[in-house]
Amino acid sequence: MRKIKSNFFISLDGVVESPDKWHFPYFNDEMGAAIGAGAANVGAYLMGRVLYQEWAAYWPKHADEPFGDVLNSIKKYVVSNTLTSADWENSEVLGGDATSKIAELKAEDGGDIVMSGSATTVRWLLREGLLDELHLLVHPIVVGDAMARLFPPDQPRTKLELMSSKTFETGVVYLTYAPAP
Repeated sequence: MRKIKSNFFISLDGVVESPDKWHFPYFNDEMGAAIGAGAANVGAYLMGRVLYQEWAAYWPKHADEPFGDVLNSIKKYVVSNTLTSADWENSEVLGGDATSKIAELKAEDGGDIVMSGSATTVRWLLREGLLDELHLLVHPIVVGDAMARLFPPDQPRTKLELMSSKTFETGVVYLTYAPAP
């Protein structure tokens, strides 16, 4: 059985939007190793429409960059009821009853189904009981502004269980949570 694992760069105030504007001063070899270890058993990527459209516009033209060849060749699933086709190589739209389609994907053999970003999709997966692990790289910065947060104030109460934690030299804390039983 496959797991769905979500990964976020997140600030102390819960911001996950535009990490390119605040994350890089904290990136080091230690964080790179943790990210690399998390990518060891990836069988597919899952994303929402917005992230899919951003990545599909960028990565096919940048296959020579690190991570580009991986993203272009790996299977990608897009959760969307508005997107009708996915033209990026190895992409498939999961529209309609995406809950049962994702449950079927989890039941298949193969590597983990991993997410990077797609906060709206992660909140939905949690509500549907489909997310297995939430990996948060919590950065010691308050971003402020009106940027998107992982969990907005109207998010239903969701209990999580801490599976592991590690503090990096930069002050970033790597937390792994699973839905509480």
